[in-house]
Amino acid sequence: MTATEAGTATGTGAFAPRPGAAPLSRMIRAQAALETRMLLRNGEQLLLTVIIPTLLLVLFSAVDIVDTGAGRAVDFLAPGILALAVLSTAFTGQAIATGFERRYGVLKRLAVSPLPRWALMTAKTCAVLVTEVLQIVLLTAVALALGWSPHGNPLTVLLLLMLGTAAFSGLGLLMAGTLKAEATLAAANLVFLLLLVGGGVIVPLTKFPAAAQAVLHLLPISALSDGLREVLRHGAAVPWSDLGILAVWAVLGLGAAAKFFRWE
Repeated sequence: MTATEAGTATGTGAFAPRPGAAPLSRMIRAQAALETRMLLRNGEQLLLTVIIPTLLLVLFSAVDIVDTGAGRAVDFLAPGILALAVLSTAFTGQAIATGFERRYGVLKRLAVSPLPRWALMTAKTCAVLVTEVLQIVLLTAVALALGWSPHGNPLTVLLLLMLGTAAFSGLGLLMAGTLKAEATLAAANLVFLLLLVGGGVIVPLTKFPAAAQAVLHLLPISALSDGLREVLRHGAAVPWSDLGILAVWAVLGLGAAAKFFRWE
């Protein structure tokens, strides 16, 4: 085809190239899909997000290891395990993945792409939310099979989960954006284990000394697990104190991450 024919074809609409970046919404969807696939393909992440919470739910519901108080153990454990699922994905998994992306220069390269930095973080958040939905569906199915009888308003549960996700995401991004990748890996896993034991997930906070309880109640994992338990186990309307604690952590965590996050 000659130059004249090419120009004519373009002019008639047969060939109409449109150079430039794709629409922002399409870029965010594509990046979110990529982030989700990366999360789900990572064996370590699957161990944290799916296998460990499921095993803990089944084991402690079937075997009387920890005194969870009156009623069936699964009614106490299921809300705490849902909170643990949010912690494992929004905090531990995201901190580790983002920390190593920063170390290997992935974030630096993405930062100079047509995708804005805020859109990249939006895509990461969408990937976290998709993963959490899959976790919650699986864990809810397992808990129901074990005899769980949830109560309460689903919208209140959704609000608690969203605030918990925001709080843990902010803290995870803050850790990933300020520490070295190896330090992030060690610290994120250590925090996961400490909060698993002392966050009211499996062991009731009433088992701890009174002075320790006052501090542990202020942790985001405690607020999320207690709030979910109040709604799903006791049918409470809105656990305002737990929502307030999560909101404070979300503001502090996201604000600090936005200020101190280093892309290189």
